Formats: sequence, C-alpha cells, structure tokens
Amino acid sequence: MYLTDVAEGGETVFPLAEEFTDGGTNAEDATLSECARKGVAVKPRKGDALLFFNLSPDSSKDSLSLHAGCPVIKGEKWSATKWIRVASFDKVYHAQGNCTDDNESCQKWAALGECIKNPEYMIGTAALPGYCRRSCNVC
Repeated sequence: MYLTDVAEGGETVFPLAEEFTDGGTNAEDATLSECARKGVAVKPRKGDALLFFNLSPDSSKDSLSLHAGCPVIKGEKWSATKWIRVASFDKVYHAQGNCTDDNESCQKWAALGECIKNPEYMIGTAALPGYCRRSCNVC
C-alpha cells in the first residue's frame, strides 16, 4: 500500500515480466525512471495498493513475481506491506505419509466444502500433497 506520492522514481518493478498482456511495455513510458523501464512497473500513488501472488494455482513458485523497489529520485516513498501466507510461517511440517491434516482448521474447511472449492490446497497432487488430505477423505 502506497502511503505517499513520489515525485520521481520509487516504482515497484517486476523485471522478469517483460510486457503487458496487451503487448505494450514500459520501455516507452517517459514518466518512469530508467530502473522501472526494465520490466513491468507500478508507480507509487498515495492510496493505491499493489496485490500480487508469488505462487501459481498449483502452489509452485511464480518467478514472474520477483520484484524490486526502484530508487527514489525526487521526494519520499512510504509504504506498508501486508503478507498473506498459505500456511503458518513458523510451523514446521513433517510428512507422515500422505494421509495427514497439517492445519487445525482442516475439518472445519472440509465441512464447508473446501475440498471441492480449493482442491490444490486441501488435497494437492501426488507430487505436492495438500494440507488436509485426511479431512478430505482421499487416503
């Protein structure tokens, strides 16, 4: 979340994302700093928020989420960050076969239909088992 406007620079740039889906790029945008022209960039504007995912729907890492803050050339940049995690950051998960519930809320989520609505997280695949396989009755 951007808390201030920045007069020049300070963009958030995604260097591996080279073009927009419409075929355009940032390379021609004269309002962006040189740093921001090396990928897809977002100019900081007070009140705006930038939301992106670093995982694909199958829970694999999304390399296009690699990002950096360009240097502020003129002004100040103030921002606030909110991380939304798939699982507990400090909990260590130990595989006990593939028939486990790795979250205390699995039974509740399964009862609410999440095994069908969110199978990637709840059930997973053979290569990447989900977090609630026991509650989803898949083992």
